[in-house]
Amino acid sequence: MASKTTYPVLGNRALNRATLERQLLLRRAPRSAVSVKGAVEHLVGLQAQNVKPPYFALAARLDGFAPEELSALMASREVARLVTMRSTIHMHTAEDCLTLRPLVQAARDRELKQFRAGLAGVDLARLGRLSRELVEETPRTMKELREGLLKEWPGADPFALSVAARCVLPLVQVTPRGLWGRSGQVTLTTAEHWFGRGAEPAPAPDATVLRYLAAFGPASVKDMQTWSGLTRMREVFERLRPRLAVFQDEHGVELYDLPDAPRPDAETPAPPRFLPEFDNLLLSHADRSRLVPQEYRMRTWKGNQAYSTLLVDGFLAGIWRLTETDQTATVTVQAFGTLTRAQHGAVAEEGERMLTAISSAAAYDIRFGTFSE
Repeated sequence: MASKTTYPVLGNRALNRATLERQLLLRRAPRSAVSVKGAVEHLVGLQAQNVKPPYFALAARLDGFAPEELSALMASREVARLVTMRSTIHMHTAEDCLTLRPLVQAARDRELKQFRAGLAGVDLARLGRLSRELVEETPRTMKELREGLLKEWPGADPFALSVAARCVLPLVQVTPRGLWGRSGQVTLTTAEHWFGRGAEPAPAPDATVLRYLAAFGPASVKDMQTWSGLTRMREVFERLRPRLAVFQDEHGVELYDLPDAPRPDAETPAPPRFLPEFDNLLLSHADRSRLVPQEYRMRTWKGNQAYSTLLVDGFLAGIWRLTETDQTATVTVQAFGTLTRAQHGAVAEEGERMLTAISSAAAYDIRFGTFSE
């Protein structure tokens, strides 16, 4: 019997440092090397369930980032917010909005099956055409879109109709929603209408695997499937295997990577980082132990509330919240364990650096509290 092939082992700290480097979190990327739009593209989108997380995500990753830069890209329709991976709202470049959404459409089709009872008698093709007519005539709130669809299918479940419209069509949240310092309710139109050009062919899954590895690798097949919501990706990785470096983790799981991708030494220093709620760093692997200690696995949310998270020495180490008045911006940190004096000082310094980039308050305050379950 042929023996099983063994590959070099990457321990958790090595995986941690490699992933942080790909995520621009081991050291902030200089603006001379990575633009705001370039970062959004490299990271294959930013979680944008709420308005502010993309801004905080980039403040942690780009040297000299100013929120107005990302806001300007939104206003000029170079980036936008829509549902893509894992059925959640992401901020993508216009190019990715028009290509990644078709790539993950199969996952949206699977999602629709959960609402079959509420969509009995609904012709989904007609629903797509009618929804497109409504939102391209003028951007609509979800309530307005739902009311328009109920006229056609009065017996359908209203929420199921909303989900169906979002699954069938690539619906972009139009500005001023999402602009820095502006407010606006969620109003929707199609990606094609917003960007003024038709949808493009979905990229080959091979190309998307390579982009995923560049931003999140080294990674397993299950990791990539967790990130994307796609299934049956094993054959894609096997097709790419001759072009990839192959490792294994401490449990023997095969990990794939780009041969020339950075894999820093496991002892490379990792400064503290303040991340927003739902940051993709913590959501894009089936095995999150490279970033999340087992004992802290359930501490990043409570009920339906997700917390902003703190990394110390590269690993999840606490949560934080920001409160602002006209005069003062205050970050309150709740560490899960005891911070050393050096770590305490580094966290406070990083918190002030983040506030300098994000807040226009006259004074900053970093406070430390106690985490409670």
